[in-house]
Amino acid sequence: MKKILLILLGIVVILAAVVLIKTYTYPFKKNNIGAGEGWKPIKNDSAVMRLSGGIKVPTVSTGSLGEFDYAPFEQFKTYLKTSYPLVYQNTENVEVNQYGLVFRLKGSNSSLEPILFLSHMDVVPPGDADIKNNDPNVFRPDDKPLEPVSKVAEDWEFAPFSGAVANGRIYGRGAIDMKGMLFSLMESMNSMIKNKQIPQRDIYLAFGFDEEVGGKKGAIQIADYFKKKGLKFDAVYDEGGLIMRKGNVAGIDTDVAVVGCAEKGFLSAKIKVKGLGGHSSMPPMESAIGKAAVIMQRLEDHQMKPVITPLIQEFFTNIGGEMPFATRMALANQWLLKPVLISQLTKNNTTNALVRTTTALTMMKGSDGTNVLSPEVEFVVNFRLLPGNSVKDVRDHIAKSTEGFDVEVEEIDNTREASAISPTNTRAFKMIEAGVKEIHPGAIVTPYLTMAGTDAGKYEIVSKNVYRFMPIKINSAEQQSIHSTNEYLSIENYLKMIHYFEYIMKNYDK
Repeated sequence: MKKILLILLGIVVILAAVVLIKTYTYPFKKNNIGAGEGWKPIKNDSAVMRLSGGIKVPTVSTGSLGEFDYAPFEQFKTYLKTSYPLVYQNTENVEVNQYGLVFRLKGSNSSLEPILFLSHMDVVPPGDADIKNNDPNVFRPDDKPLEPVSKVAEDWEFAPFSGAVANGRIYGRGAIDMKGMLFSLMESMNSMIKNKQIPQRDIYLAFGFDEEVGGKKGAIQIADYFKKKGLKFDAVYDEGGLIMRKGNVAGIDTDVAVVGCAEKGFLSAKIKVKGLGGHSSMPPMESAIGKAAVIMQRLEDHQMKPVITPLIQEFFTNIGGEMPFATRMALANQWLLKPVLISQLTKNNTTNALVRTTTALTMMKGSDGTNVLSPEVEFVVNFRLLPGNSVKDVRDHIAKSTEGFDVEVEEIDNTREASAISPTNTRAFKMIEAGVKEIHPGAIVTPYLTMAGTDAGKYEIVSKNVYRFMPIKINSAEQQSIHSTNEYLSIENYLKMIHYFEYIMKNYDK
């Protein structure tokens, strides 16, 4: 027995030694973290006022088919034209499907593939939260900036379409998502033209108008327009990643710029479950709603298998060197500790979304009466597909979860596969790194998986290098204000974003 114990102890010691050696020698990326705040914003009240005016135009998109009020979009097009006459006079600009906007700034070398910057002019509805200040003409760009919010506000500080400028912020629906980026792109191109800076390759801007409801009339049509013209882009830049402020990525004591090199797919299924209806005084042994509950429990208890994809592995390799020792040890020793690592990742809703196709039960409908048994109950389950999982995989998963029940399954909204994964060893990605270091030298830049849907995936037909990143530094509460209450963009973030895009436009081929 003693001999066996000694052997076991020896094995444990060897394993411990191997684990420690691998932890200390694992090739975590050595991040060249700079000091200071980088490029200092230069006061530009005119640029701030132009964005403020754009927010005032309520370009709300609603409905899965994109059938909404287009009058504000006509107004918005006119506003852009009057705000940026130099851009309209010095670019080739066209309208695609009436409201999609495309601008081409011609470069000096037509043999080079162009680069494309995306944004969208539509915004989600503002909701019905209370408004503290209804003054439509607040413009105080010289206010002392407030500290970033620490939680999502219950009320709007200013009316959602006021475009109020106060407290070092530009308030309103769409300030972040994503008129801030749209106007920063127009400002950057306007500056290039004004200063007679001719890029080597063509620079395109493309603005959709129905991104929030799937992009079928906007981005899909614009991408098809480019394809028919035979265009191939060296890079496509869209929204989808951010610079997360220090302390907002668990275990990392610095800012982290997450660049979406892929985005999750999407499938929403309406599942109708059939059973016996009637009066609640004589209920069947199993009601339709009870059957639906069983299926929903199956969907939540037996979700699709988690996996660390190559993209997320690269993400961990990039940031792992800054993480606590226990985390580094698990990342460096996945040959032994992967089950533990996966277990920990799936316990947190944020990291769980990185490693699996998520399951979210979102809607349910049954009887309209307290004493009436509905013969049919329906609910909606939304899946966000991890790259590597297909729409077919999800359909098979639903079929297995509903096995043994009389159901009808209908896919609603915009079913789509997960996107392709764009490489990080490209000029396009390196320009993102350089641009971030220009404005926030202390940030780690890393590839990432974008959870939400963007227009970017529609442009895979014209480029292999599609990146999702908005160069603004915010915390989790500010991020949660997107599509929520009291959305705002700090003036500092807006001015730095303008500089970032101009930096890339000017330096892409240097």
